[in-house]
Amino acid sequence: MIELRYRPVTPVGPPVLELVGVGHAYGGQDVLVDLDLAARAGERIVLLGCNGSGKSTLLKIMNGLLAPTRGTFRYAGQAIGPAALKAPDLHRRFRSEVALLFQNPDAMLFNPTVFDEIAFGPRQLGLADIPDRVRHWAGQVGVERHLDRAPFGLSGGEKQKVCLAALLALEPKVLLLDEPTAALDPRSTGWLVDFLNSLVVTTVVSTHNLSLAPELGQRGWVLGEDHRLLHDGPLGPLLDDVERLAAANLAHTHSHRHGGLVHRHSHAHDWR
Repeated sequence: MIELRYRPVTPVGPPVLELVGVGHAYGGQDVLVDLDLAARAGERIVLLGCNGSGKSTLLKIMNGLLAPTRGTFRYAGQAIGPAALKAPDLHRRFRSEVALLFQNPDAMLFNPTVFDEIAFGPRQLGLADIPDRVRHWAGQVGVERHLDRAPFGLSGGEKQKVCLAALLALEPKVLLLDEPTAALDPRSTGWLVDFLNSLVVTTVVSTHNLSLAPELGQRGWVLGEDHRLLHDGPLGPLLDDVERLAAANLAHTHSHRHGGLVHRHSHAHDWR
């Protein structure tokens, strides 16, 4: 089973995720432009950008659900896309090692019980000890009491936990998470942040919530409104650079009146 332990992980080795000149368009409209990115094993990366910047599309490319219109995505040196994943051996390896948590858990739930939901991936890949995997990960995320229930009747936070357990039952090496706290209350958000920090896996987590960013990773990828990369580097200096955040529409500028004077300030209200 994947280890659960709190300790920093030092990224090592060649890139496990690599995008070279990646761009993507829908109906001739660019949603990603000329992205060159790489992540090594053990990195915890926060993918930042305003709504519509292309975060979800980028995560789907890294999960092999979309082929980029331009450029190449590689996992562990192997070019990945829907066509490449038709090869059975590559499909089995990639689907067991790279997992994507969608923003809306209802998009992932389709089995009659929570047990079957968590067991579905391991069954598809022919993994061993499926009941043990299900009980283990249901217990880790706190949904073991719901194993016989239909997932559709659970709360939003419980559904998210079931989806996460279903992914972790595959014991992936890379977790991609699309706005995982968007529909969670503060208590559930705190639990999820602590839980993700306890997993010894490579993570890429998208968000536009700057206050959560330093809790989710140490490195930031920032997509601008023009769908290009604005930043790739440590989060600390980025979160202090209000002008760059404003350029990515992650902070805003408005006017203040002091006596007879009017001047403008940039603010990132959910950070400082």
